Amino acid sequence: MMNDETQPPSNNAASAAKRDVERHNNKMAKKKAARDKIMATKTDEKGLIIVHTGKGKGKSSAAFGMIFRCIAHDMKCAVVQFIKGGMDTGERNLISANFPELCEFHTMGEGFTWETQDKERDIAAASAAWQKAKDLIRDESNRMVLLDEVNIALRYGYIPLAEVLSFLAEEKPAMTHVVLTGRNAADELMEMADLVTEMSLIKHPFRSGIKAQIGVEF
Repeated sequence: MMNDETQPPSNNAASAAKRDVERHNNKMAKKKAARDKIMATKTDEKGLIIVHTGKGKGKSSAAFGMIFRCIAHDMKCAVVQFIKGGMDTGERNLISANFPELCEFHTMGEGFTWETQDKERDIAAASAAWQKAKDLIRDESNRMVLLDEVNIALRYGYIPLAEVLSFLAEEKPAMTHVVLTGRNAADELMEMADLVTEMSLIKHPFRSGIKAQIGVEF
């Protein structure tokens, strides 16, 4: 009878592969049991305050991904854009053309402040956007409201941070999700939020002389 050392190489390899599969399956079974135990304790639901910030690309894109999830589940939602102006964007065109009954879309900015070069005009536009945002958030039929680039308006002082924090704390319906995007989110807002994601910049084609492109940026 051959011992293990005299077994053909192919049999040794097959045995090793079998042991590796068994170890992996045992490891995954233990992980699943631990994960199931954790998940069994997560039973609450609430409307979340969600912040997407950071210098990297993808803040609004990720937020619109959640808006499209709401639409796919027939959940009413709304978008208020605080900075972006009148240029066409894929997400606005798609929502406005196909899902207006599920998602209100309000583009209320006039571009970045260096484009308007009129601070009072920027403040007026941001204030109007904030009033619209409050109305939409108060409407409990809206399960999610996206305040796109509101962090920029807050950073420039176009709308008072204290008022936004107070409104979210006191008037946001319990089951309404509010998503706030834009660079340089205030520390106080991130402290209040339930979910904060910071997009970090590693590489960007703009630095190589490549302009914003359809399907990627808008």
